[in-house]
Amino acid sequence: MTEVIRFQQTDHEIKGWLYKWTNYLKGYQKRWFVLSNGLLSYYRNPMEMSQSCRGSISLVSAVIHTEDSCNFVVANGGTTQTFHLRAVNEIERQKWVTALELAKVRAIRQLDSEDDDVYDMNSDKNELQTVLKCLATKLDTLHTCHDVIIKHGSALQRSLIEMEQLDNPNDAINKSKTVNERATLFRITSSAMINASAEYLTLAQTQAKKWQKLLQHEHESRLRLEELVEQLAKQHSHLEQRAIKQVANSNTSNINSNINSDDDEFYDAEETTADFIVSFPGKAHRISNATNVQTISKVKQSSITSLPAEHNHSDESSGSEVSDGECEESAAGVITRKKSRHKSLNFKDLNSSNIVTKVVNDPNDGDSTKSSSTPTTPLSTVDRVDQFGGDNGSICRRQRRTTIPERPNQSLNLWSFMKNCIGKELTKIPMPVNFNEPLSMLQRLTEDFEYADLLHKASKVKDSCEQLTYIAAFSVTTYATTSNRTGKPFNPLLGETYECDRTEDLGWKCFSEQVSHHPPALASHCEGKGWTLWREFSISSKFRGKYLQITPQDITHVEFEASGNHYTWKKVTTTVHNIIVGKLWVDHHGDMTITNHTTGDKCHLKFIPYSYFSRDIPRKVTGVVVDKEGTPKWVLQGTWDNKIESAKVINSHGSAKGGKPIIETATPKVIWKRVFPSAEYDRMYNMTLLAVQLNEPEPGVAPTDSRVRPDQRLMEEGKWDEANAVKGVLEEKQRTVRRQREEEAEKATNEGRPYMPYDPIWFTKSKDPITGNPVHMFSGEYWRCKDKQDWSRCPKIFLE
Repeated sequence: MTEVIRFQQTDHEIKGWLYKWTNYLKGYQKRWFVLSNGLLSYYRNPMEMSQSCRGSISLVSAVIHTEDSCNFVVANGGTTQTFHLRAVNEIERQKWVTALELAKVRAIRQLDSEDDDVYDMNSDKNELQTVLKCLATKLDTLHTCHDVIIKHGSALQRSLIEMEQLDNPNDAINKSKTVNERATLFRITSSAMINASAEYLTLAQTQAKKWQKLLQHEHESRLRLEELVEQLAKQHSHLEQRAIKQVANSNTSNINSNINSDDDEFYDAEETTADFIVSFPGKAHRISNATNVQTISKVKQSSITSLPAEHNHSDESSGSEVSDGECEESAAGVITRKKSRHKSLNFKDLNSSNIVTKVVNDPNDGDSTKSSSTPTTPLSTVDRVDQFGGDNGSICRRQRRTTIPERPNQSLNLWSFMKNCIGKELTKIPMPVNFNEPLSMLQRLTEDFEYADLLHKASKVKDSCEQLTYIAAFSVTTYATTSNRTGKPFNPLLGETYECDRTEDLGWKCFSEQVSHHPPALASHCEGKGWTLWREFSISSKFRGKYLQITPQDITHVEFEASGNHYTWKKVTTTVHNIIVGKLWVDHHGDMTITNHTTGDKCHLKFIPYSYFSRDIPRKVTGVVVDKEGTPKWVLQGTWDNKIESAKVINSHGSAKGGKPIIETATPKVIWKRVFPSAEYDRMYNMTLLAVQLNEPEPGVAPTDSRVRPDQRLMEEGKWDEANAVKGVLEEKQRTVRRQREEEAEKATNEGRPYMPYDPIWFTKSKDPITGNPVHMFSGEYWRCKDKQDWSRCPKIFLE
C-alpha cells in the first residue's frame, strides 16, 4: 500500500496514512493522521477532517520513541495519552519521526516566545510610552506631509489653469516649465507621505499583537484576582457564621451531654460519617462467603465497615497496572468502637450491604499476639544504620554532617512576583531562590528512601499480601516531611545527575538523571538488600492564584529478588494551599493502587483530602489489601505524616441480622512511625537528618552532580543574592543550548537528513514491561565509570 504524505512548507502541515494500535481484538487499524500547528490528530479517513478528530496529542510535552524499523510511539505525559503507531516501512517511519521532532521544536519555540512576550511587556514599563511617542511623531509627520501636499497641489492646479488661458505659444512653453517644477514638488511630497504612512502602518501592526496579548493577560489576571477575592470573602463569611453557631449551641450541647445515656452515645456515633473509607476490587459476597479462620475468643475492639455492593464500576487501567478484565469495586467505611456493647448499635441506619469489621485478638496469630496496642518504637537513623549497615561497626564508616547553615531571614514582595505568574505553567515561572530549599528535585526524590527499611523488611516476608502492607507503608512515607516542609526544590538542568550511595549504613544506593526538558522528566534507579526500585518521574502543574496543584505522571516499580514479586504504583495529587494569603500548607489526596503483577494481589490506598466540614483527622490514609480473588486480607489506616497501622483479617462470615457480611480483624499493629527531627532543624528549612546529608560535598562524583551546582551551593551557604544571579545565568545557558539544538534539528530537516534528538547519558530508552509505554532504564554504566573516574561523556551543564 502506498503511503500518502504531503508536506506543505507554508504551514508545516503533514498528512498521511499510519496504522494505530486500538486494542487486542482489532490490533493495528489504518488511520489518517494530520500534523499541524504542533498538534498530531487522527481521523478514520480524509473525509472526516471536516468533523472533529478522534484523538490528538500536543507535541509541546510529548515524548517520541522509536521501537523498531516500522513502529514508533508518541506519548503525552501531561494527559497520559499514548499513540502506538506503525508505518509501512522504515523510510516512512523516519519521515514521520523527523517531522514530529521538528514540529515539537517549533511548538516549544512558539510557546516560549509567547511567554517571553508577555513577561517582557509586564517587566518593561517604559516600552508602551516609547512606542506611543514614536507613533505620535510619525503621525505628526503625516500631518505635515498632508499640509505640504495640499499646498503644492493647489499651486500645481493654479499653474495648469493659467497655462490653459495662454494664447501665445512662447508664454506656454515658459509656463510649462513652472508646471513641471510644481509637479515634481508634488510627487516628492506624495512619496514622502507614502513612506511615512508605510512606516506608521508597520509600527502599528508590529505592536498590535503585543498589545492584544497584554490586554488579554491583564484581563485574565483581573478575573482571577476577582474570583480569588470573592472566594476569600465567602470563606471568611462562612467561618464567621460557623463560629457564631458554635458559640450559640455550646450551652445546649453541654446540657445534653450530662443527660445522655451510654446507649445514646453509641447511637450518635452511628449517625456520623465513617472513620475511614477503603476501596477494593471484588463483590461484598466474597467476604461473606469466605472461610472462617478460627473462632473468636475475646473481643477487645470492634469496627463497623459498610461495603455497598451496588456501588461497583469497571476497573480501568490507569497506567500503573494492566487491566485484566472487568472487575467490580466495593467501598468500605470503617467506624472504630472503643467498647464491646453491641446491643447499643443501631443497624437500621446502616446501608443494606454494610459489612461489620470487628477487631479481635487472635491467640494463634503470631503477628497479632506479639504486637500490642502500644506503638512500636520507631527506628532512629542510628538504629537503621546498625540494623542495615555492613558488618555492624566492623567497617569504618564515613562521618557525615548533621547540620547546614540556618535559613536567612529575607523577605520577598510576593504580590509583585505573583502578578506575572497567574495562569502560567510552573516550569515557565522564573522562581527566585527565596521559595526554594537547597536541594534539587533529584535529591528530593532520593529522600523518599529515608524509610527504605520497610522495603528491607518486605523482602524477608514470604506472604505476598503481608508484603504489600510494608510496600503500602513505604509509599505513604514519601509524603511525611511535606507536612511542615514547603520549600520548592531546584529544577534540575537537562543532563543533571545525582548519586547517593548509602549501602554501608542504610543498605541502598540510588542514582537519578534529568532525562528530558520538554516535558521535564527524571529517571531514578535504586538497589537495596533483596530489592530493586526504578521509576520515571514527571509532573503536570498549574498555578490557580489561590493554590498550586501538582499531578505526578510517574510509575514506580519495585521487584524483590527472592519471591520475584513485581509491584507498581503511581503517586497521588498534591495541592499547595495559601499561595498568596496565610501560611503555606500541603495536602495530598486521591487513590493509589499498588499491584503485584506476579500474583495479582492489590492494595488500594485512599488519601482523604482535607475538608472544613469533615470530622476525620487531617491527613488520613486508609487502605485494604486483597488477593487476586478480591478477598480482603489486611486493613490499613493512619496518617501520611505520622504512622500507619495494619490489621490482619482473621475471620469473615455473614451476620444473622439483616444478612450483613462481617469482617473480623486482629489487633492493629504499627508498621511505620515517623521519626521527627529535633527542634533545631526547624531553622534548617525543616529538613530531616537524611535531607541535610544529601547535599554534602563528596569527592569523586560526576561533574553533572547536583552537589556541584553553584547556585544551589550558594543558597545553602546563605548567599541568596549571588544564588539568584547564578541561577539566572545557568537557566539562560540552558535555553541557549536548547535553541542551538532546535536550530540543528531544523537544519537537518531542511537538508533531508535524520535528526537525532537528545539522549540521556546513563539511561537508555526502552519499553515499560507493564504499561508498554516508553521509559528510561538504567544502564548500570555510571558506577563502573565512577570506579574509573571516567567522566568524558558528561556534558558541561554548569558554569565554566
